[in-house]
Amino acid sequence: MTPLTRAAGIALIVIGGVAFVGSGADSVTALIPAVLGAVLVLLALLADRQPERRSTWAHAALGVALVALLGSASRLGDLPDLVAGNDVELPWATGANAAVTVVLVAYLVAAIRSFRAARAAREATAA
Repeated sequence: MTPLTRAAGIALIVIGGVAFVGSGADSVTALIPAVLGAVLVLLALLADRQPERRSTWAHAALGVALVALLGSASRLGDLPDLVAGNDVELPWATGANAAVTVVLVAYLVAAIRSFRAARAAREATAA
C-alpha cells in the first residue's frame, strides 16, 4: 500500500508543479495538489518507518485523498467546455483538477481493494 500512496503523492506533486508553471506561476493555489501530494508521500514514509502503525498511516492517507478528491471533483464544472475547446476562465486549474480527480479515484479504488484483500487474508488465516 505504501508504494501506491507514494506513487499517488508523486503524481500530485508533478500535477501541482506543472499547473503552477503552466499557469505562469501567478497563483500559489496551483500548488495545492503538490502540497497534498507531499502529505501523501510523508504518510507513506511514516508507514514505512513505523510498521506497527502502518494501518493508521494508510487510513490517514485515504482520508486526505478522499477530502482532496471532494475538493477537486467539485471544481470540474468547466471541464466539458475545456475539452470542447471553448474558453474557460481558469484552464490550467480545470485541467489540474481533472488530473487530480483521476489520480485520486484510481488511488482510492486500488487502496480499497488492497484493504479488502488484506482483510480477506486475515480472515482466511484466522479460520
